[in-house]
Amino acid sequence: MKVTFLGTGTSQGIPVIACDCKVCTSTSPFDTRLRVSVLIEVDGKTFVIDTGPDFRYQMLRARVKQLDGIFITHEHKDHVAGLDDVRAFNYRQKKAMNVYAHKRVHETLEREFHYAFADFKYPGVPLINLNEISSAPFEVEGVSIIPIEVMHYLLPVYGFRINDFTYITDAKTIGEQEREKIKGSKVLVINALQKEKHISHFTLEEAISFAQEMEIETTYLTHISHNMGRHEDVSEELPPGIKFAFDGLVIEP
Repeated sequence: MKVTFLGTGTSQGIPVIACDCKVCTSTSPFDTRLRVSVLIEVDGKTFVIDTGPDFRYQMLRARVKQLDGIFITHEHKDHVAGLDDVRAFNYRQKKAMNVYAHKRVHETLEREFHYAFADFKYPGVPLINLNEISSAPFEVEGVSIIPIEVMHYLLPVYGFRINDFTYITDAKTIGEQEREKIKGSKVLVINALQKEKHISHFTLEEAISFAQEMEIETTYLTHISHNMGRHEDVSEELPPGIKFAFDGLVIEP
């Protein structure tokens, strides 16, 4: 299994115009983050979690030539706005793209990309098959997927576990039943927006505390805003077994 971090930031995680903070003026590639997403290669299949506004560039940058499915965590724009660009894979693979998401997310996608779901489709529009998922495990192309429901303030969001790898973003609270699904993972990816308290995201302290409570061997922090501070500086504050992810990072859980 191979995981590539396509993006580790938020809409606040890219250099901000007219912002002179240490992150936005940093020349380090570790401080330049596209919107959060990962590429997962497992058992000869390739999947992406979320298609944010940077999806097209992320696919080009990672030289992705095959895509067997897309998992959507939730319907916020920074996680779905790039879905239109699956049309390149439609053209290459000669078939519609399978997208797996909660029914509520389907409704948003059908509204935002209405032309892709119209009875009469203009030539060249993205071809998308929406597949409804719940909190129950499901299988795609022979690969077992375990959804993990977390709360993004009042909005339910799905994380996903594949084998010993668990990916969660936009979490603020995680119930006991869902925590049981995470236990035993060797690698956890979890959101850590900033150090200051936030209504709908784990802070750095909360993310570290959660990872330690789950007794995860290695945890990578993602969905990082420019408010966090420079990668190099904050990395020195992290306890053993917990690291900042960065765009382009490749791991093999």
